[in-house]
Amino acid sequence: MDRRKFFTTAGVAAAGATATLAAPAIAQSAPELKWRMTSSFPKSLDTIFGGGETVARYVSEATDGKFQIQVFPAGEIAPAFEAANEVGKGAIECCHTCSYYYWGKDPTFAFGTAVPFGLNARQQFAWFYHGGGNDLLNEFYANHGYIGFPAGNTGAQMGGWFRKEINSVADMKGLKMRIAGFGGKVMSGIGVVPQQIPGGEIYPSLEKGTIDAAEWVGPYDDQKLGFYKVAKNYYYPGWWEGGASLHTFINLQKWNELPKAYQAILRQACQAANLDVTAKYDASNPGAIKSLVAAGAVLKPYPQDVMEAAFNAAKAAYAELSAANPAFKKVYESMAAFRNDAYLWQQVSEATFDSFMMNQQRKKEL
Repeated sequence: MDRRKFFTTAGVAAAGATATLAAPAIAQSAPELKWRMTSSFPKSLDTIFGGGETVARYVSEATDGKFQIQVFPAGEIAPAFEAANEVGKGAIECCHTCSYYYWGKDPTFAFGTAVPFGLNARQQFAWFYHGGGNDLLNEFYANHGYIGFPAGNTGAQMGGWFRKEINSVADMKGLKMRIAGFGGKVMSGIGVVPQQIPGGEIYPSLEKGTIDAAEWVGPYDDQKLGFYKVAKNYYYPGWWEGGASLHTFINLQKWNELPKAYQAILRQACQAANLDVTAKYDASNPGAIKSLVAAGAVLKPYPQDVMEAAFNAAKAAYAELSAANPAFKKVYESMAAFRNDAYLWQQVSEATFDSFMMNQQRKKEL
């Protein structure tokens, strides 16, 4: 017998047998899945809506198309503010939304997006990923039937568009303002009447005078929505959203049924979207703010007494809610402790560097 031929033939046969045996195991670990994701945002807001699309694209690419997620804009398969509720019920596998839209169910939801005088975007990333923030939130989200992962951050937002000029905290009293979640509660503490309105409905409400002011995100999105045409006074900063996070919420049962590899891919896709949304806003906002000012928008900082009054109202709200809600208190104490150390560090390096560079810009040295 030709020993070389024998071993070659045997090797080929063994490899064929191994392939035959392995195929079912591979198929089981990489099943073909088609999920739906409902967004809380319209397609026209390409950056914020695009966060969900980024998640879906990365998941498809990493699984050779075996795991596909179809993204639907707000209102197509679920109302904007019902996205997470539909996921919790199991009607839809996942959604891309803001956690604080569900503030009315429990104020603890606010921490998943942003809270007044809370964390900036980088601090929010750090708290979520390395400060225990996302683990604490997922303990809370499990009670509502889903698990969540950060999937986008707008950075510090603007403080809104006002039909009339604001010179002091007295001018805020009685104003009807579109503002969501915890920010609305604090605004009510200084006399504002908060209104929760989906993004696509803000412009007509502002134009008709149904509301007196509105906040959305920042220059890039606000320009698309055209607010400067009906309310020229553009205030900053959005102290209630120093680094507003978006989330992908996934039905908990559906998540637990996923192969571990798919869980890892989906988790990493959300993390990629988290970075991408922030980077796109940072790249798009500078040009947009120039265009808005050229079109007649009047940039103004909030008066100091408004900032101080809002800060004090926020402290009172934190104390009130912590006393009444153990889940809120647990997450707040974690965030607050992290915030204190984070701002201490950023004063040493980040803020000093930024301040120097901004001063060079003002001197036209850049």
